[in-house]
Amino acid sequence: MTGPPVSPAGGHATGPDDETVPDRGRTLFGLGAGNAMEWFDWTVYATFASFFAGQFFDNEDSVSALLSTLAVFAVGFAARPLGGFVFGWIADRKGRQVSMALCLALAAGGSLVIGLSPTYEQIGLGASALLLLARLGQGLAHGGELPAAQTYISEVAPRKRRGLWSSLIYFSGTCGVLAGTLLGALLSGVLTQEQMYSYGWRVPFLLGGVFGLYSLYVRLRMRETEVFLAESTENTEEGAAKDKGRMWATIKQHPKLLLQVIGLTVGATVLYYVWAISAPSYAISVHGVDPTSALWAGVGAQILFLISLPLWGMLSDRIGRKPVLFIASGGLLVTSVPLDALLGDQAWQLFLAMSIALLLMGGFSSIAPAVYAEIFPTRIRAVGLGLPYAIAVAAFGGTAPYLQTLFADLGNPSLFLFYAMGLMVISILVLFTLPETRATDLNDDDVGAHGRRKSPVGTGAGTT
Repeated sequence: MTGPPVSPAGGHATGPDDETVPDRGRTLFGLGAGNAMEWFDWTVYATFASFFAGQFFDNEDSVSALLSTLAVFAVGFAARPLGGFVFGWIADRKGRQVSMALCLALAAGGSLVIGLSPTYEQIGLGASALLLLARLGQGLAHGGELPAAQTYISEVAPRKRRGLWSSLIYFSGTCGVLAGTLLGALLSGVLTQEQMYSYGWRVPFLLGGVFGLYSLYVRLRMRETEVFLAESTENTEEGAAKDKGRMWATIKQHPKLLLQVIGLTVGATVLYYVWAISAPSYAISVHGVDPTSALWAGVGAQILFLISLPLWGMLSDRIGRKPVLFIASGGLLVTSVPLDALLGDQAWQLFLAMSIALLLMGGFSSIAPAVYAEIFPTRIRAVGLGLPYAIAVAAFGGTAPYLQTLFADLGNPSLFLFYAMGLMVISILVLFTLPETRATDLNDDDVGAHGRRKSPVGTGAGTT
């Protein structure tokens, strides 16, 4: 190759060596803003469900309307594995940038549909159907966003700083969660309850849709990764057929990788949803913590989580991925019982328990995108991750808050604790089967995933 690869849109590919500072800024902003917007949508649906449930379902029975709204939320989770496969396939066949743009367009469109939708009183079951379709689209988009974005950030990052760059995924996602939580607190404090039920619930969806469209504009200006373009074949029917065959052949050659993604994900995803998502509501409903205090305790712990992410990423670039993963996973395992015992009826107890758990969780979340990218061959890097990852998150992460509350209601909360610890043991066992992948050359795809040659970290190989 005599010059930088050319993207299908006519621009150069994104490579860590030839990107200018503005290029890198646009890349990081496009990835971060889009990812934050999708997590924002995911959060505000649950936060505002009680306010808009009666707008989309028959409000004669408010409890039934809320349950129907939450059932639609679960449908969005169920759509994630399909989204992971579809958009992962697009990312591996047509490009990472194309897949990310489509995911963001679908997510932003779904948010606008919800925010602008007529009510049940106006169009009857049509309102329920619109909500269902919008959340199906957002579920597909959310399932496809992570594998495409994780693959993209890993492929454009400087090889010796890939751990640091990959921390952007959960950093931006957590910013979206925080923004949704804070907006809920702000609107609830500014608007009356009647105003919230009437129109206040529309505000976050409209904001999410508008911000999503702007993020889409930024993503459309991003360039395809050099790693993908170097792997892709020429755009001919014969080349496309050959490429498709190679992709499916590669998937069949590496079934172990798919199982490793599931095994590595199950423990972390359960504990993430327990401590990062549902801990405040659990403390309110089960331990009787003051709702406002619990909310701010959660915000404080999430801020500490944000601070830890780039620090864990930088550490993994220095000492390796596996040591960081063992520290984080082992720490979460041995502190599970003490942290659960620490929870009581005071907000400071919630803050302390959440902070310790999330600081340890940061070690996994920060570098997971890099680890997943580094173990997969280029031609199946997105789809190979997308499907098993989405299955693990939907089956274990999506059910974690429900199971935790159910076991507590049955009077035996320790059952859930042992369930979560058992899954973390599985993740730790899977860690032993993984290679050390720090500074792996993602262009080197000839010998397969686990046999891929690594650049010598201490000899200046790769970019800094």
